[in-house]
Amino acid sequence: MTKAGIIGMGSYIGEELVTNVDFEKKLDTNDEWIRSRTGIEERRFAPKEVDSSDMAFIAAEKALKQADLTADEIDLILVATVTPDMPFPTVSTLIQHRLGANKAAAMDISAACAGFIYGLATAQQFIENGAYKNVLVVGVEKLSKITNFEDRNTAVLFGDGAGAAVVGPVSEDKGILAFELGADGAGAMHINQKGPYLEMNGREVFKFAVRQMGESSLAVLEKAGLTKEDCDFLVPHQANIRIMEAARERLNLPQEKMSKTVHKYGNTSSASIPMAMVDELNEGKIKDGDVLVLVGFGAGLVWGSVAIRWGR
Repeated sequence: MTKAGIIGMGSYIGEELVTNVDFEKKLDTNDEWIRSRTGIEERRFAPKEVDSSDMAFIAAEKALKQADLTADEIDLILVATVTPDMPFPTVSTLIQHRLGANKAAAMDISAACAGFIYGLATAQQFIENGAYKNVLVVGVEKLSKITNFEDRNTAVLFGDGAGAAVVGPVSEDKGILAFELGADGAGAMHINQKGPYLEMNGREVFKFAVRQMGESSLAVLEKAGLTKEDCDFLVPHQANIRIMEAARERLNLPQEKMSKTVHKYGNTSSASIPMAMVDELNEGKIKDGDVLVLVGFGAGLVWGSVAIRWGR
């Protein structure tokens, strides 16, 4: 059986820097309040003329370059997003054309902040059953277009960005070791978008996330035949530092073994995990042979985790 793993990554970071102090001028909030409750210091927004497909395209091109592949070697494009350019056509088809990936099938995945995890798990199935060789997985969000900037509870939380991974064949001892996916539709209304803006019951989401992130991290390690002592690095969905810390503590990891980018990008939903991974790879924190746990949660309510041994 072919083993599937990540062979190239890339990201797009919004160009417009918005600090907590910028929000102090518009809302009844302050820098200390935001930092202490979320860990966020600033976030990045894409310019108005840049939409999700533009961000996804930039991240995807970088991932292809790192994987040393051309676009026509991609068999399938999976884009995880809840902020597509338009209801249809999909972001995946828009970037398929721009990339020149003319042989690739394309579809979008709507699993909110856990979307990238769902995308990786899906890509693994296509590769390991022999249907496809190389799959492009992108998490992208332009949350600034569905954020109510008059609501102080949600306005300060979100940012824009994209992260992409090429998933392809790797050596037998590397790659995706296990995944764990789940959903609880009973909590669907805790994060939703019924009108132009997203709405969130922060208290309920926090309780759910603190429990589920830790449980899912432990569950995926068990599925991989590993223990928490085997985990070298944790890449959690970058939503809230207190939620992230709760997951880290469940794995008994030191702080330096957890990816942390929430302070500079805010919550970028499905883009947050791949964006964080690109940063950590660039800084040399993820090393060949490391066992990584990627874990996320989001609207649905949904969650997911992947255990991966890094390298090709």
